[in-house]
Amino acid sequence: MQSCWVIYNGSLTSDKFKDQAELMKEAAERAGVRAQLKKNYEVMMNLDTNLGKRPDFVVFLDKDILLATFLKNAGIPVFNDPDVIETCDNKAKQYLELSKQGIPMPETIIAPKVYPNFTIKDSGYYEQVLEQLELPMIIKEGHGSFGMKVYLIETEEQFYEKTDELRGIDYVFQKFIATSRGRDIRVNIVGDEIVAAMYRHSETDFRANITNGGVATVIDLTDQQKSLAIQAAHAVGAEFAGVDLLFGDNEEPLVCEVNAAAHIRNIYNVTGINVADAMIAYILRKLG
Repeated sequence: MQSCWVIYNGSLTSDKFKDQAELMKEAAERAGVRAQLKKNYEVMMNLDTNLGKRPDFVVFLDKDILLATFLKNAGIPVFNDPDVIETCDNKAKQYLELSKQGIPMPETIIAPKVYPNFTIKDSGYYEQVLEQLELPMIIKEGHGSFGMKVYLIETEEQFYEKTDELRGIDYVFQKFIATSRGRDIRVNIVGDEIVAAMYRHSETDFRANITNGGVATVIDLTDQQKSLAIQAAHAVGAEFAGVDLLFGDNEEPLVCEVNAAAHIRNIYNVTGINVADAMIAYILRKLG
């Protein structure tokens, strides 16, 4: 019987992380795989000793990239690959990859590195950003989940306050897509296939995330939306992905972002499709 570890972050207090891991464990067991839940700190990353009892593969639901790399270096197949997790975990890095592949997305400018105790005020960089993207615009920190650390900037005062606050942090500036205000699409992809999709909308927030009060319903994707979602997942190398799409001019889809460890409970509740089953089936096919 094959065995796997399902790894999630043990320092986070929200039940949603353990719930995600439980869904994966149950799916593995349904497929005849012996599955074990592991908090990330339950695997000792001692570089001087060989990893003891090891699984046949790891489903990695965390952003502990060092642990994922440690397991990969030990010869264990890790899904998603640590390089993919790292690319998706830093939105600035992710947008560089999406842009390289020509993926349609909101106009994006990456903020330069500014050390915390220093500034580039009056350098002209920020003035050019304001001129290029205009207000309102979006500022997104490199690291953030569930729509957190994404800011709608509506005045110059807010803009300069935020850029000052974010010294020392990776972030990007993005054109605000007014046609998609409070609405987006989440598409869950496994390999080359779309497994489930939902339309999310919010009456109270410019973000549509369910965590921020958004409501979700089932959606039938257009061919263009399907194609773009798969292209975006492939652009960052993700075998499993939650791709968020925005509605551009004339409802043309744009990629908002690609999540390498997308939560699957909400889409299960909305569509009745358990993405975990497709993920396990994909891994078993790949490993033969």
